[in-house]
Amino acid sequence: MIQYQISPCNPNSHLFEVLLSFESTPGQSYTLTLPAWLPGSYMIRDFAKNITEICANDNNQQAISLSKIDKQTWTLQASDEQVQVRYQVFAFDLSVRTAYLDSLRGFFNGSSTFLQVQELSELACELTIQPSKLTEHNQWRVATGLPRAQGTEKYQFGQYIADNYQHLIDCPVAIGEFDSTEFTVEGVVHHLVFTSKHYGDTERLAADISKLCQHHISIFGEAPFKEYWFITHLLANGFGGLEHKNSTILQASRFDLPNPQQSSTERSEDYKTFLSLCSHEYFHAWNVCRIKPKEFVPYNLKQESYTKQLWAFEGITSYYDDFSLYRTGLIDFEQYLAILAKAATRVNRGVGELKQSVTASSFDAWTKFYQQGPDAVNNIVSYYVKGSLIALWLDLTIRSKSNGQYSLDTLMRELWIHFGRTNIGTSEEDFINIANLLCGEDISSTFKHYLYSNERIDLSSELASYGVELQKQKFKKLNSVETTSAVHYHAYLGAQYKAQNFGLTITQVLENSPAAKAGLAVNDILIAVDKVKVTEQSLQALFDHLPADSELACHFFRDDQLLSSTITVTDSPLAGIAFTVIDEKLVKRWKDIISTE
Repeated sequence: MIQYQISPCNPNSHLFEVLLSFESTPGQSYTLTLPAWLPGSYMIRDFAKNITEICANDNNQQAISLSKIDKQTWTLQASDEQVQVRYQVFAFDLSVRTAYLDSLRGFFNGSSTFLQVQELSELACELTIQPSKLTEHNQWRVATGLPRAQGTEKYQFGQYIADNYQHLIDCPVAIGEFDSTEFTVEGVVHHLVFTSKHYGDTERLAADISKLCQHHISIFGEAPFKEYWFITHLLANGFGGLEHKNSTILQASRFDLPNPQQSSTERSEDYKTFLSLCSHEYFHAWNVCRIKPKEFVPYNLKQESYTKQLWAFEGITSYYDDFSLYRTGLIDFEQYLAILAKAATRVNRGVGELKQSVTASSFDAWTKFYQQGPDAVNNIVSYYVKGSLIALWLDLTIRSKSNGQYSLDTLMRELWIHFGRTNIGTSEEDFINIANLLCGEDISSTFKHYLYSNERIDLSSELASYGVELQKQKFKKLNSVETTSAVHYHAYLGAQYKAQNFGLTITQVLENSPAAKAGLAVNDILIAVDKVKVTEQSLQALFDHLPADSELACHFFRDDQLLSSTITVTDSPLAGIAFTVIDEKLVKRWKDIISTE
């Protein structure tokens, strides 16, 4: 067994100390390495850059020479039957990916914290989590999906065990004086942990999330874990999540949680978004953590692992995250259609869909998606969002072709049985072949067209068959994707921006828009239009009061230099999407949950 020990050695300096011990063969060389990325976050992170003061000793505390051979790898030669490696990790990334430590809380992913002994990677691991020696941290507890060793109680510091290194790094750990609650679904205990101060109604949250968990378990037919942990970093502002096999790390605003002063039927937009995030990451426990691309079996965490299938693992998951909110009664169908319309609008408003397919977007996730530049809105398409629209097409198509006998639920259950349980990686053809079987005919031509083409996805006919009309609409406001059915004039800028103390910072410029033709670029600070100082309110009011084709002088700063140009006001294009129910009988065929038994 490989033994790891971790302790917060200096919270104010954000340092964890790690002790790695393993039995060795004298004279044998061993390789110590840290992953360059972690599953679910497709970008090279170079976690080893945060390791400091590393040294190695033998059983007699005699120094062993460490040789660094690349940015994340060390080698040593054992001198006796025991090797101990001691090092510190600088932990100052309060995200869902790496590690963080201060006087209020601590957190770490094993992938950024625990060196792997490459020659012994399949051995079981024992992790001892030690508390800080500072008296003010006496109330700190531990939250992790790692199995507890005998004698270690839930939430306690102590010993935890893992089947092997991959298991060890798949179970992130939060420590601190956190709030927690529990609920049970299908005999599985689920934990809700919040690592910072909040004012939310956790009982109501547990009741709502339990419905989503039941929904997902019902689709796949079983829960592939004995317990599950929702661990949430609450911040002043934050959003995000990262999936693991029996846990997820989430980020949210402390006011995203349900307001205890509101009735149980009231759900703010921020709270619904948080529920969707929980739904998304929980669905991943099956779809990508266990059903996964063949390129990820096994994971190669030393370098990029390219796959064209992220449209399925993120896109299908994104389809279910909001759809499950409707199915469980947390939102009504009209609210669901409004959410779906926003997703379709985000794809349709730009031209990235015309330049990149979802399979290409998946393949280039490591650079173009995870390291988006200022041109992203014009040159890439999101495999999350367009992938969810392909999932919608697939769901409606399977329902139609099978006369309501099967749905996307059935496809996911089949994937679980044949690929998830067996740990066999999928290919694009596996999704197509199962869909063909469920449809009773060959739909591969259309399926592949949606996956590989750089064309707009048009679901008008499929939605119409289920009583929903797709409408192209104008944008209601300058700085929003909100649409309007009104046909009269609505001014259009084609840029997104955020308010500053002085002016508006441009954050996005759409290709061929009035903003683009005026020469505005990302990070420009717009200060005046038509010689009027601009704020979010004044710019909107100014454009609303002017007719189409008005030419306006504008002034803006770029790199502290004052520039000027001319903006031509235009009417909004019909680039927004809205969905409206026009036949209640037909739409019921989409709402129905089809048994996967």
